[in-house]
Parts: sequence; structure tokens; C-alpha cells
Amino acid sequence: MRLSQLAGGIVLIAAITGAALAQDQPKPLYLDPNQPVDARVHDLISRLTLEEKAMLLDHEGPEVKRFHILSDKWNQCLHGVVWDRPTTMYPDSIALAATWDTPLVHQAADQISDEARAIYNLWHQQPDIRAQHKGLIYRAPVINVARNPYWGRINECYGEDPFLTGRMGVAFVTGLQGDDPKYLKLVSTLKHFAVNNVEKDRQKLSATVPERMLYEYWLPHFRDCIVEGHAQSVMASYNAINGTPNNMNSLLLTDILRRQWGFDGFVVSDLGGVNTMVQGHEQGRMSVEEAVAKSINAGCDFSDREFRTEIPKAVHDGLLSEARLDEAVYRVMRDRFRLGEFDPPDSVPFSKISPEVIASAEHRAMSLKAAQEAIVLLKNEGNLLPLEKSKIKTIAMIGPHANLFTAGGYSGRAKDPVTPMKGIENRAAQGTKILYAAGAEIVPPRRGPDRFDRQAELQKAVEIAKQADVAIVCVGTTLDVEAEGRDRTSLGLPGNQKELIDAVLAANPKTIVVELNAGPLAIPDVAQHVPALIEAWWDGEEGGNALADVIFGNVNPSGKMPLTVYASADQVPPQDEYDVTKGFTYMYLNGTPLFAFGHGLSYTTFEYGPLTLAHASLTDKDTVSATVTVKNTGPRAGAEVVQLYIHQQVSSVKRPSRQLRGFKRVSLEPGASQSVTFEIPASQFAFYDVDQHRFRVEPGKFDIMVGSASDDIRATGQVEISASHS
Repeated sequence: MRLSQLAGGIVLIAAITGAALAQDQPKPLYLDPNQPVDARVHDLISRLTLEEKAMLLDHEGPEVKRFHILSDKWNQCLHGVVWDRPTTMYPDSIALAATWDTPLVHQAADQISDEARAIYNLWHQQPDIRAQHKGLIYRAPVINVARNPYWGRINECYGEDPFLTGRMGVAFVTGLQGDDPKYLKLVSTLKHFAVNNVEKDRQKLSATVPERMLYEYWLPHFRDCIVEGHAQSVMASYNAINGTPNNMNSLLLTDILRRQWGFDGFVVSDLGGVNTMVQGHEQGRMSVEEAVAKSINAGCDFSDREFRTEIPKAVHDGLLSEARLDEAVYRVMRDRFRLGEFDPPDSVPFSKISPEVIASAEHRAMSLKAAQEAIVLLKNEGNLLPLEKSKIKTIAMIGPHANLFTAGGYSGRAKDPVTPMKGIENRAAQGTKILYAAGAEIVPPRRGPDRFDRQAELQKAVEIAKQADVAIVCVGTTLDVEAEGRDRTSLGLPGNQKELIDAVLAANPKTIVVELNAGPLAIPDVAQHVPALIEAWWDGEEGGNALADVIFGNVNPSGKMPLTVYASADQVPPQDEYDVTKGFTYMYLNGTPLFAFGHGLSYTTFEYGPLTLAHASLTDKDTVSATVTVKNTGPRAGAEVVQLYIHQQVSSVKRPSRQLRGFKRVSLEPGASQSVTFEIPASQFAFYDVDQHRFRVEPGKFDIMVGSASDDIRATGQVEISASHS
């Protein structure tokens, strides 16, 4: 049967709708969609045995046969739905962050959730279809911050800044979960709560985090996604904080999440979370039963098979009360009711989403747009870029990434992904000659019969560079270098890629270097000597076309760096230092970076007018209103990301040299201008006071700085904030 034939109504499994019940019996309250959700959930819980409750808290548990409730089995959709068939693959999260375009991220997430719902609808329409059957709880987004530039999972996150991460996270969460007043489209699970930033020994690592840094740096983005985005699930990370494993950390899972932030969803452990305590953090000191009880009592509601097998024992042994167990079941099942699992499909608006949307042309077009906006022009000496197609007869495509597609972590299956070389072929003028040589390899030298001949490949690259009008060298990293479970060991280019760049540049001064990576690459010698440098990330299925669009000027680059590119490893504090004031990120960096947070060039120029502040003085209950006019003074239409930073002039504690507190993306035709206004609540000027255990605004003078990057401030102003007397 063709997918197009499935666009009609979706029929849920009959048993779930209660059709298996005798027709002459009244409908149970939990199956009545007209009743309040809370009452329905409590009614179901009242009918469950202890063992059935435990089964419902195992995310991959067996069917609760008496009620025909299947386990959800969860899924991933970090930048596209993970399925056993192709779905639309958008740019990796770090690339999406480089767009600084929250409406775009929201739209991409909305399309991703459409595809997730369409898959769900498909297998409910055809229960016997040979396609992966999973539910509607999705483990995305990853909103850990990239304090550690060596971290292997930077491709999964939104960069180093809590404010930018919070804005991106809220956009993604609300896109996934939808805006229906009654039903959730998906359940979005925030990962990984909290201070998860190192892969080595992550299942037994304990991060030593000062209280102030926990609240100021490691948690604000989680708060944004919960308080503002209303994320319905949070994953407890493997690591411990200050000696307490996060899976049983009541400060995190109950005090902060629920009492301070009002979280009303459920907490899930990371895979094997119970075992990380039994075999890692608490090895030899805690049984599986105790670990399960301590996890649930601390606020973890959902986990693996250990919950199913050990919960009944823990209740019988007095380690866990049935009231707390019922609370955990309530939290998990409430969201499943809100997903519409127990309701007739006609009443659930998302049941009408057709499988036709999966990997559709419309979604692929959005993936291309996101990829275009994500690309960052780092350097463009002498305006080498964009290339004029009519003047280019021969192009040398060189490098291990030139003809390689890298999907990134937690990726689905891409349909016809476009490599950089394929993109150049697609966008170049007809008749343009494309030459290719890998020239180098990313991984350590291979041995055996399929050994990579470095010298021969390097020489081939030099030869074609000499023949070409321009050389495009595509270098970077892959999941063999940076990935879950694998931190980078160097901030430089792996393999012999640096040698390749040097050789090609010597052969052809018109050399463009393209970086395809996630974590920042500290390559100052390359940045100094090549005329053009582009950060292209792992940019999704349309990444090659997007890159070619930027190189040929079909698209004016507008991406901005969501992280600091350090000049060298010497600038980076030790990885077991969790106090970011010691030199981490643009806020506390010692020295000058290679490329600053927020940096990104354009093929046009933007002029900033003076910064106008509505009030020069205000109280800590007021809002700072700042306005600046931006004008496109160059020859091309383009988009500028206007960034607002603050700095407290005199403070009782060490504050950031500058701190992002607002950004807006504006698109302008040549000669056009636009007024941009930021409304910044005075609460955004606060720091966390460890004596009072709360955020407070310290009275004093604050600099307001607006510009094109954290190191490219174009207009400034000053406000004085005083304490209110209310």
C-alpha cells in the first residue's frame, strides 16, 4: 500500500480504546475523553496492581495485557526522526544554533514532530507493517552547554552560552510538543540534567560545582525550557554533582525541578541509570533494589527493567512507599493521556497528519534553508568569496570531507544526502571542470592492504590544485573523533589535514578552507594564512548544496559562532574545573580567541547607529528598553544577527566581561535600515548570591553593548539599577 493511501483517519489499537470491553458495560472513567485528565489517570492507577505499576515505569517493558497498554519504547529526534526508513535530516544542533534563528528552529522542530506523528499514525493504521513501532516520547533536545571544547557531544548541543541555549531549547521544545490546548504532539525530554559535559568516565564521574556556578551557568537554560517551554520530561544524567549521583539527586530532581521551577512532567534516567550507581558511583555499597528506591524517592519516575523488577520488592521491603510509586506512575501516564493514546483518533488533531510529510519536499527545503543560515564565514580576505561562476573554469575539490557525508550523533537515515563535492557540481556553471582528491585522512593512519597512501594522495591534491582556478579544501572531524563516549584529545585537525592545507595553499593561493566539524578547531596558522575560511558544520542532508550556495553567492552567509574558537589549548582550563569564571567561554576567556563567540562575516556590510536607552536609571523590578538602528550599507541583501551584551562595571563578585542578554536576526536589502528594540528585564542583570541562596540584582552601573559579535561591539550605553523598595 502506498503512503498516500494512508492519509485518512487513523485507527488506534482497538484494545486501547476500550473496544475489547463488553459493549453493554459502562465505559471506564479513564477511557472517557470528556473527563479531566487528572481524574482519568487516577482512575487507571486505582485499577493497577503493584506489578503493573512497575511495568509501566519500564520504558521498554512488556505490554500490560489486562489493559492492553504497550510500552512507549521512546525515540530520538535530535535533528530529524530516527527511524528504520529515511526521514528529513536537518543540520546538527550546533549548526542550528549557529543560525541564531529561533523561529526557524521552532519550524524545523514542528516539521520533525509532524514526521514523528506521521510514523506513529502509519503503524497504527497498519499494525503489522514491517516498520519500526515506537511511541511519542522523544529524547530531545540536548541542552547541555559546551563549557568543555573537547567534549565529544558538542554536535548535539547549542553551544557554550546558557542564554542562547535557552532560546534555542525553548524554540525546539515548543515545536516538538505543539500548541494544542489539550493534547501534546510529542513529549520532549531535556537531556542531560545536569552538568553533563565530559565523556570519559561519565558513568562514575562526580563534577565539583560551586553553588553559584550551578545556578548561574549550568541550570538557566533548563529552567527556560521548563518554565517557559513547558518541557514534559527531563533526563537525569549519568554523572554525579558534588558526590551525589544525579539519578538520586533530590536537590536537582525535586527541590529545583519541582519546588523552584514548578515542573509537572516526569524524570527519566539515562539508559542504564540504575546500573551507573550500582556498578559505578556506589559500587559495592548499594544493591539494585536500594538504587531503584533511592532514585524514585529522589524524584526519578521512569527508567529501565530494574524499575520493573525491583519496585515490587522495594515496596514490600518498606524502601519505597506506594504513594510515591503512584506519584511516579501518575506523572508518566498523565503525559501519555495528554498524547491522546487513550482517546478516539478523531478527537486528537495530530492523528490526521499524513505519512506523506515524511521526508517531503517541503521539509527538505527547510533543511536546506537551515543549512544555509548555519554556515559561518570566518574569514574572507580580499573578498575572494563569493566566486563568480562565469570566471571559474576548473575547481579542485580536495580533502577527506570533500566527498564525505557526516550525519552526526543520534541521526536517522538521510535520503540522498549531498556531499560538498556534489553540491559544487549541482551549483557550478555548466561545463565547469571538477577535480577531486582526498589528499589526507582524518583518522590515524590505516594499516594493512587498504592502507591510505598519504604521500601519493597529498601529491595528487597538489597537482589538481595547480590545475584549478580555485581550490576548495574540506577538512574537519567525524564521529570517529568526537562523539558520545569519545571526547577529543586535541583541538587541532586530526590526521594529516593541516599538512594538506599547507601543501594546497602553496600550490594555489586561491584556496578556500571549509571546516566540517562540531567542536571548535584551534588552527591559528590556517586562519592566518588562508584567504577564506568557512565553518560548515555537519549540516544535514542538504549541507553540500548549502555550502555551494554560499561559495557561489546564491546565499549571503549569516551564521554566527555559538561557541568560542580558542586560539590554542593553552587558553582552556582543566576539564575537571567546573567554575567557568576560571577562564571558560567568551564570558571569562583569558586572552584573545581565534574566533569570538557571535563572530560571523557577510558579503555585505552593516552600520549601527547610536544606542538609545529609554531610561538611564531604573529599579531591579523594571525593564531596560534599548533601541539601535541597523543599516545595510553594502551591495547585497543580507541578514545580520544583532547581539546585546551586558557588563556590570563594579561588582562584589567576579562577573562576565560581557554576557549575552538578547539577539535579533534582521534581513535587509541594500540601503535599507531597521530599528531593533530589546526589552531586557532587570532580573537578567542578577547574579546568584550564595549567602542568600537566590538571584539578586546588585545596585550599580551596567554597560549595555550592542554589536555584530561579542568582540565587535558597535554601540554602547549605560544604565544604573537601584534596589526597589516594594
